[in-house]
Order: sequence, then C-alpha cells, then structure tokens
Amino acid sequence: MQEELHQLERNKVWHLVPIPSNRTIIGTRWVFRNELDKHGNAIRNKVRLAIHGFNQEEGIDYDETLGPVAHMEAIRIHIAFTSHMEFTLFQMDVKSAFLNGFLKEKVYIKLPPGF
Repeated sequence: MQEELHQLERNKVWHLVPIPSNRTIIGTRWVFRNELDKHGNAIRNKVRLAIHGFNQEEGIDYDETLGPVAHMEAIRIHIAFTSHMEFTLFQMDVKSAFLNGFLKEKVYIKLPPGF
C-alpha cells in the first residue's frame, strides 16, 4: 500500500490539503488481489487504490479493478507488421502508468483507511 501511495506522489497525482467544508469529498478504498501462476499458486499480492463507487453493483464491478491488457493476437499482428516494415521493436516493463489528462476542476478525495 505504501508503494502505491509513493507512486502516486512521485507522479504528482495529488497534493495533501486540509478538507474544505464546501466541497464534496470522494471516498477511496484499497482493492486487494493475489496474482496467480498457471498452477493457481499465489505468486504476488497486488493492491490498488480505488475510488469508492456508489453507482457500482456489488458482484458485478465492485471488487474489480481493470487495466489495459493486450491480447496475444494483437501482439502477434504488431510483431509481424513491425518485421514486415523492418521497424525496430522495443519492449519495456511499466510498473505504473497514468493518463496525461488534466482536470479542469479540483477533485477532493479522502485518504484510504489506515493513512
């Protein structure tokens, strides 16, 4: 959890400020998940900071966090096209990624429980 918060701070996602009295505060919570290998053994514990959604339906999308994942067919097509065009292809591991969008309004969130 501490590592997740440090990544948010390093990427300048938020600033810690006093709670304003005239603004709506959005709650947050931790979502825990075990990453499994092909045999079903837990190889890593993952944690994500998620917004406490009040319009989600429990059992459908309440306990899941999603990240973009490339399908194997898309990777194969990309490699074949790169090879055909004689482009250089690089691979990199990304531990955390953020969209580079800027909000026009200020959004206030509560720190997750325990912090």
